[in-house]
Amino acid sequence: MSQSAPTREVARRVFASEFNDAGYTFTESDDERAPVYALLPTGESSNRVFFVGTLTEKEDVGEDSEYWRGRIVDPTGTFFVYAGQYQPEAASKLRDLEPPAYVAVVGKPRTYETDDGTVRVSVRPESITEVDAATRDRWVAETARRTVERVAAFDDEGNEYARMAREEYDLDPETYKAAALSALEDLDESGDELAGDESESDDATLDDASDGTDPAGTPEP
Repeated sequence: MSQSAPTREVARRVFASEFNDAGYTFTESDDERAPVYALLPTGESSNRVFFVGTLTEKEDVGEDSEYWRGRIVDPTGTFFVYAGQYQPEAASKLRDLEPPAYVAVVGKPRTYETDDGTVRVSVRPESITEVDAATRDRWVAETARRTVERVAAFDDEGNEYARMAREEYDLDPETYKAAALSALEDLDESGDELAGDESESDDATLDDASDGTDPAGTPEP
């Protein structure tokens, strides 16, 4: 008797500049176990994210137990990841890694409101994998393409997440398109070539590097 594996939400590719502006979260049902989504300013929901960047700093900020904070930089800005006892594999990886290192991260967005009302966005990592520069470049190229596509569809009739973004944010999605195109320009010559059509093998390598071998956890293709 076969049992189907539980499905997980698609991990959205997103640059730091957009992710850090995604301070509005919501659920799509009243179920107490309903998934929590971050609303991307380009008009997409995101229960999980997938990004690749350079781990530049790590620090154990825990008091009674280990609680690791990592600072990961992509061409547009900085992601902060936090992993503790409930994310043992990710915490162990942060403990062992020595910055600087290229890493691929899959995790869940988390928001926190400071005393002055500022909403800060971070990631609770499910997996952290050390990767190479070529993998980072492929991620930049593909994430730029996905970002430009979301911006192009922002004004489409029936785009409910874009409507929500207009209501919740006073942000111009073209800003994120400009950041994506700038990120492409930062790639070296080999990275620029990858900005076009990528081979299936390259996509498979990138997906496997980011989220293991569980088909349910493969990032957005």
